[in-house]
Amino acid sequence: MQRDVMNYDVLIVGAGPSGLAAAIKLKQLANEANKELSVCVLEKGAEVGAHIVSGAVLDPIALNELIPDWHEKGAPLNTPVNEDQFLLLSETRSWSIPHWLLPPLMRNQGNFIASLGDVCRWLAEQAESLGVEI
Repeated sequence: MQRDVMNYDVLIVGAGPSGLAAAIKLKQLANEANKELSVCVLEKGAEVGAHIVSGAVLDPIALNELIPDWHEKGAPLNTPVNEDQFLLLSETRSWSIPHWLLPPLMRNQGNFIASLGDVCRWLAEQAESLGVEI
């Protein structure tokens, strides 16, 4: 039996946010160093984002570092968080928790509400533009 063989320098399993970010960063570093690096991302779904069905509140700090011009490139982060409410619920009433009592990671000012599947599809486009095979 003869098998097809494809050789890559790096193989990343999973086209989720972390796998795609890793592929993008590797290609960026290789390009900065003027090195050839073949990177492939394997995804089990029919398309990138097919298995990521949740929404998310995203802090853009990592995206700012990875792709500083993400807004100009059309990243699907179009809905900024305008208000947070954290409530403690019982069967009959609720109590609002003041923001100053919340840890910093629970404060969403400056973050965006987005579809994680859309974000992954957009990251895949950015990775492919750098030469990553998906």
